[in-house]
Amino acid sequence: MRTIRLRAALPALAGAALLTGTLLNTPAQAAGGVKIYHVWFDSPGSDNRSNTSLNGEWVQIKNTGGSAVPLKGWVLKDASNHRYVFPNIKIGAGKYLKIHTGSGKATTSDRYQGRRAYVWNNDKDTATLTKASGAKAWSCSWTTRDPSDKYC
Repeated sequence: MRTIRLRAALPALAGAALLTGTLLNTPAQAAGGVKIYHVWFDSPGSDNRSNTSLNGEWVQIKNTGGSAVPLKGWVLKDASNHRYVFPNIKIGAGKYLKIHTGSGKATTSDRYQGRRAYVWNNDKDTATLTKASGAKAWSCSWTTRDPSDKYC
């Protein structure tokens, strides 16, 4: 009889173990973090290298966590290693921040790389966000199958 009870109990134990593993992962996922949310890699209109056109190309990051995250020393880069190093700023809980390619006045929701040439390739590229420690926080890739922007 013991063998029969054990055989009947094994599927229930396996199910409980899977459920427990799922529940244990939930708090970590709920903690959130900073991620690349949206990339507009092909600025609207003709690519004439005007500041308006350059700023039509941007990467938007989002803080999905419940508290502000300091970004000092974090890096946003493309596949060719064009790098934007974040200054001493924070991104608030649940907030978005756009990093434009051209020049402009920095605000809490917009930052500018100050470049005079495009960074993000229209045919294919990868935006990578790394922490100041060098650990990868997020990446987002696209190809010609995508229109002019991509949600990551």
